[in-house]
Amino acid sequence: MLYTGDVGGKSDIYRAVSPLSTENFDPVCQKKSLTLRWFLFIAGKTVEVKLGTMRNFHTILKSFQRVSKKGLVIGGGVCVIAYVYPKLKRQNQVAVVSAATMDADKKYAWSPLPTREDMLKSLETEEYDVLVIGGGATGTGVALDATSRGLKTAMVEKYDFSSGTSSRSTKLIHGGVRYLQKAVFNLDLEQYRMVKEALTERANLIEIAPHLAYPFPIMYWQIPYFWAGIKMYDFVAGKQKLKSSYYLSKKKALEKFPMLKKEALKGALVYYDGQHDDARMNIAIAISTARMGGSVANYIEVLELHKSKDENGKEVVSGARVKDRITDKEFNIKAKCIINATGPYTDHIRLMGNKDDQKICQPSQGVHIVLPDYYSPEDMGLLDPDTSDGRVIFFLPWQKVTLAGTTDVACEVTDKPSPSENEIQFILSEVRNYLHQDVDVRRGDVLSAWCGIRPLVMDPNKSDTQSIARNHIIEISDNNLITIAGTQSIARYHIIEISENNLITIAGGKWTTYRHMAEETVDKAIDVCNLKTTSGCRTKGLMLDGAHGWSPTLFIRLVQDFGLENECGLYEYMLSMHVGGANHSVCTLSQDCLS
Repeated sequence: MLYTGDVGGKSDIYRAVSPLSTENFDPVCQKKSLTLRWFLFIAGKTVEVKLGTMRNFHTILKSFQRVSKKGLVIGGGVCVIAYVYPKLKRQNQVAVVSAATMDADKKYAWSPLPTREDMLKSLETEEYDVLVIGGGATGTGVALDATSRGLKTAMVEKYDFSSGTSSRSTKLIHGGVRYLQKAVFNLDLEQYRMVKEALTERANLIEIAPHLAYPFPIMYWQIPYFWAGIKMYDFVAGKQKLKSSYYLSKKKALEKFPMLKKEALKGALVYYDGQHDDARMNIAIAISTARMGGSVANYIEVLELHKSKDENGKEVVSGARVKDRITDKEFNIKAKCIINATGPYTDHIRLMGNKDDQKICQPSQGVHIVLPDYYSPEDMGLLDPDTSDGRVIFFLPWQKVTLAGTTDVACEVTDKPSPSENEIQFILSEVRNYLHQDVDVRRGDVLSAWCGIRPLVMDPNKSDTQSIARNHIIEISDNNLITIAGTQSIARYHIIEISENNLITIAGGKWTTYRHMAEETVDKAIDVCNLKTTSGCRTKGLMLDGAHGWSPTLFIRLVQDFGLENECGLYEYMLSMHVGGANHSVCTLSQDCLS
């Protein structure tokens, strides 16, 4: 029997088994024909079966024996084709995307940065496809995505880049173990999707910024309740799992984390998430945008939004009146599309577009405190999933100190949020619950504390912000506002509602998913504002500024090239973790200044 498979217009002929008689064994032949067709359909092939003839029953039996012996081989081969071909096809597609991204990398990696004066001049005199308001993680992510697609992009920030919420995080890139727990216990598909998406983005961020992000072990000190959940966390991550979780006996756990309270400890689980320098990551995204041709400027405040009629007579936003907070100069920026990515200030910009809009943002502040380094080992974090009020507390080593937090309390939006004494005392109290009595947790040990405001979306049916998921949905509201924001009350993954003036707002979410949020926002902006791009999204796999030329052994080259002492070289290594491949240039500049 011969069958031919046609893939993409090419015909391949495969020799199979001896012919079977259609006259005597028609049902069998039909069954085998159908089976082969089904297998080859999975492989993406159209199968034509050609049957020969047989003259006697003896020949039929021999042929049947040959079929039995070779059937497994053929079936196995077909199954291999069915399994491998789609994967090879997907790999080719990924290779094409990666090639485009690598091409973009080469064009901008070492491009000179324009001066602030040059970018301000461009903002004042040129018209842009996209104006992004807000220079935090989300705003810079949107600006980089739009710029990499060939859109003429501007981005302005009222203060400094990453001076707000984006630099006041827990310094983790995580999928959300607690969200996965809710997804399983509540059978919540939306929460599961959020975790799956975040784990994918976690792996990508560590790949594109290895000088700023890395896998980091975190200990769960309560078992066996969380064992299944941690293993499921690994399973959901799939191939993008950073490292496998593992169990530690009580003795091993105390060796790793000797500060733990022995009495309550039964054993521990260790799982991996990512840790990163959030402020430097934010700045790296902004610099990458500038190198790729975007106009970015900090200390530029938006005073009002301009509107005009489009070709259909519809009133749409078309620019903004801004003020340079350094020189007090005011000027206009023209843009076909305006994206509001101002985090806690989401409603402030939205009301500029339409003063009658209902507020959607429920600000919530999170406080972290900084303790001396002896409170934690330098290579292991700790997660307490069961605090007195039901929240979680992270306890993490960070740049020679220890971070502890966070809280989650509804608040008012302010330019300079500050932690309250009650929040500081709450964190200290929770820390005392799992540290050994020999460790005297003192208020005087608090080296510093900071407060960040999360731009969560208000859920009218809930009284607390813990119930609001940090996922995002896309919504075009009754003034054609596109909002991406987090809320547990919305069952659909994306909600889209079309309306009036084309202002686009992105809010909610979390650091880990900034890139995916930006991609979806720009996709929607292109559709709503009819923007013309030169390519699709390129930010997945696009190396951020500082990643080019960086390696974990870079500090050795610095010691050798600049004659540094080894201890000084270790500090240079820490510096390389912030500026990446640009570290060599920094050392050269320092040497020139001292000579």
